[in-house]
Amino acid sequence: MSSFQLNLNPLKEPLGFIKVLEWIASIFAFATCGGFKGKTEIQVACHTNPDNKTITATFGYPFRLNEASFQPPQGVNVCGVDWESHVLIGDYSSSAQFYVTFAVFVFLYCIAALLLYVGYTNLYRDSRKLPMVDFVITLVATFLWLVSTSAWAKALTDIKTATGRNIVQELPPCKQPEVICHFGSVTSMGSLNVSVIFGFLNMILWGGNAWFVYKETSLHSPSNTSTSHSQGGIPPPTGI
Repeated sequence: MSSFQLNLNPLKEPLGFIKVLEWIASIFAFATCGGFKGKTEIQVACHTNPDNKTITATFGYPFRLNEASFQPPQGVNVCGVDWESHVLIGDYSSSAQFYVTFAVFVFLYCIAALLLYVGYTNLYRDSRKLPMVDFVITLVATFLWLVSTSAWAKALTDIKTATGRNIVQELPPCKQPEVICHFGSVTSMGSLNVSVIFGFLNMILWGGNAWFVYKETSLHSPSNTSTSHSQGGIPPPTGI
């Protein structure tokens, strides 16, 4: 096992530079999704009291909407309805947690890979196993970015539907003739849109970096190159 020797030259090469970009992109991926909090509001009026009252349902990561109950103004009985017993529709925690958890694992792997690149450069390039393991992980990560981001993008579309104007049609109290409901507003989900963009960006980065990792493996490099160097010989010139 060679000792740690700091060498920043790999960061100037595509292999290390793209890994830094992957590390940064993974941070944006899980931060924009995992840190989201929002709310949706409806305006409710009764025939007995025409003044609009705001009913609010608060939701956020991991988007278990079926646990987000509606809350009337404190101390106010709106149309005699127990609003807290009514919730949003849907549970999208599996897609959201899969996406965020995978992004966190990618973040940690990028740190470990960068440490290997800049601290144990010779060990990485003289080894046959380390580049191959790096290559396999890169291919798997590319595929999982595609799967997790696609699943999260579909879940986000459903979340927008479940928290949008359709809630007025779905809420049982709003179907009562004496209760008048109007959709109020919902928190902008721009950061969640950004998380999907960064998910596909990560997939592109990892897919592109697969070539540069492949070049470090024995699949690409001639098998006799390392042997000739270890014996002090000079590899024969290649013809054109």
